[in-house]
Amino acid sequence: MISEMVLVPTDGARLPGDLIVPERARAVVLFAHGSGSSRFSPRNRLVAAELRMAGLGTLLLDLLSEQEEREDAVTGEHRFDIPFLGRRLVAAIDWLETQLDTRGLPVVLFGASTGAGAALVAAAERPDRVLTVVSRGGRPDLAEDALDAVRAPVLLIVGGDDEQVLRLNQEAARRLRAPHSVHVVPGATHLFEEPGALEEVAVAARRWCAERLTSSRGGAE
Repeated sequence: MISEMVLVPTDGARLPGDLIVPERARAVVLFAHGSGSSRFSPRNRLVAAELRMAGLGTLLLDLLSEQEEREDAVTGEHRFDIPFLGRRLVAAIDWLETQLDTRGLPVVLFGASTGAGAALVAAAERPDRVLTVVSRGGRPDLAEDALDAVRAPVLLIVGGDDEQVLRLNQEAARRLRAPHSVHVVPGATHLFEEPGALEEVAVAARRWCAERLTSSRGGAE
């Protein structure tokens, strides 16, 4: 297993990330956290550990530099700039293709909160590289017109008690032309803090990715 701290070059910044690639990895999962979070998010790290058990590599990446984080804490100018965050993810997808341990691996985009909108934007930009998109408590509606251009299958995981976000996900799902599914975790709120809720997210994401990998090898999608 390869485990290293990396710096991903993007437009005007080098973004820190934690890359872990199991031996004979089947794909690599690029995590896009939401506003106010980072690559150290315990929720994303729990999901990442579950996906690595399924033979997937993971890259947990900060989408803003330290300077941009400081600016954003004062102005809030970056956290909802979905096209900007989407470009950062596209740069990370392209970077993964240049690395020996991840070159040629299909990319799964896992977005939380606003990161889900950015993940869908990136998926629309790199249809040949993105295997699927998984959203956890995400805001797919923030992808706006990019929703119509996404071709990768999409899994939208939402808490059953996160009523406003659930409604936004259902509305976004109706706009998607790609294969998609809405997985509702009963009784869960936005951060999936209820007992067993986050574990259900991880299992659902693992199962979905395994099915997409099987389908892609069989030429079904």
